[in-house]
Amino acid sequence: MSERSRGGESLHDNLGLTMTTMGCHSVWVGRHGESQAQTDLISRLKEVRAAALEHARIARELARERRRLIEALLAEGFSQADIARELGVTRQAIQKMVEVGAEGSRR
Repeated sequence: MSERSRGGESLHDNLGLTMTTMGCHSVWVGRHGESQAQTDLISRLKEVRAAALEHARIARELARERRRLIEALLAEGFSQADIARELGVTRQAIQKMVEVGAEGSRR
């Protein structure tokens, strides 16, 4: 998916988390007499949203890497129970980590 920008902001800044139509949400349409405090709150909300989207992207990358590492250990002869003991989690948690990593790679 190509990233085009308008006014310096990416048109696809949410990486598929929400779907919007062009123009609907690209410009803040405030009420007349909007205070500086309200403008500051909106600005901060945009910053927090961008940070949350970036953290979600990083979490997906880490889940994929964790899955690759677990699979490498399994290929070396470790069992899920062995890996779970090393991490201090249950075997079921290891299974879930592998599943989550697999789901992230399909997106």
